[in-house]
Amino acid sequence: MVGPAPEERGRVLIIAEAGVNHNGSLDMALEMVDVAAECGADIIKFQTFKPELVTSRNAAKAEYQKASTGEGESQLDMIRRYELSGDAHIAIIERCRERGVEFFSTPFDAPSVDLLVSLGLGRLKIPSGEITDWPLLRKIGETGKPVIMSTGMSTLQEIREAMGVFLLGALRSGIIPSAAEAEKIFCSYPGREYLEKNMTLLHCTTQYPTPYKDVNLRAMDLLTDEFGLPVGYSDHTEGIAVSLAAAARGASVIEKHFTLDKNLPGPDHRASVDPGELHELVSGIRAVEFALGTYEKAVAPSEMKNRDVARRSLVAFRKIEKGELFTEQNLGAKRPGTGISAARFWEYLGTASEKNYMPDDLIG
Repeated sequence: MVGPAPEERGRVLIIAEAGVNHNGSLDMALEMVDVAAECGADIIKFQTFKPELVTSRNAAKAEYQKASTGEGESQLDMIRRYELSGDAHIAIIERCRERGVEFFSTPFDAPSVDLLVSLGLGRLKIPSGEITDWPLLRKIGETGKPVIMSTGMSTLQEIREAMGVFLLGALRSGIIPSAAEAEKIFCSYPGREYLEKNMTLLHCTTQYPTPYKDVNLRAMDLLTDEFGLPVGYSDHTEGIAVSLAAAARGASVIEKHFTLDKNLPGPDHRASVDPGELHELVSGIRAVEFALGTYEKAVAPSEMKNRDVARRSLVAFRKIEKGELFTEQNLGAKRPGTGISAARFWEYLGTASEKNYMPDDLIG
């Protein structure tokens, strides 16, 4: 694996998504590695592609891309500016090793899959847009690498079929992929076992930025129940609030686009967090991890010392003579909680006092 493995137990894997926010500049990409490491991200993720194999000359930009980069060029012309060479990948990987952050990337075509495997990546990313690119899914499966798969724009059936096609590659089946064969291998014992060990799903809404009303974090629960796999969240909303909420709901992975400067030209900068926000995001997620705790209700060590201060004890409300009966008029509860618990109030009513008490004296 390129880069250190994250801690396993209960730790949210934080992916700082560089994507194409390096704007095709190796120097900027290296600086982004530094920022991701300084902010405490586990992984920095890039995108690996051959533009001519990803989009045709006639493909239009998405509306959010037009809004941020203009309409005067095709999607192909736009992404040509963001391609990273093989040598650039090597340089970025070396910087990741130096900074102790894992290098990760999304391959968008077969040669890019081969390149990433040759560079020693321990896992690969399947983006939302490639859920129905069955040849690419099978190719990725054939690598034998674990994957993190985003599920934006997808139905449950499309996700099932994508998993099945991935499995046809991973289990080296010679069967030509079809919906029926994908379903069959998805439901098989070898298929289920392989997925449990090698796939993580990310709930995602593919819109930049994503309106809060379209986030639907409860879909994470559905994915968990439906597929029984680790589930995380790929966040395209503005700010960090939704990522923190996803972590609190049990996301195993949080992926978030970041940029060195939101005002840079390019399709994704405006929908990304800046370095300050990325640092806040990582710190917030780590705080959420501590705050989630365990499945029990117990007195926390930090609050134990406050019980005597905040709770109440039985006290004399007025002067009480030895032998006098405790009544609602002479017995009550006040702080501190160092005496007999106020919970025993009715137990004492009607019994005789064993000694004299002045007002506010603790009973006992």
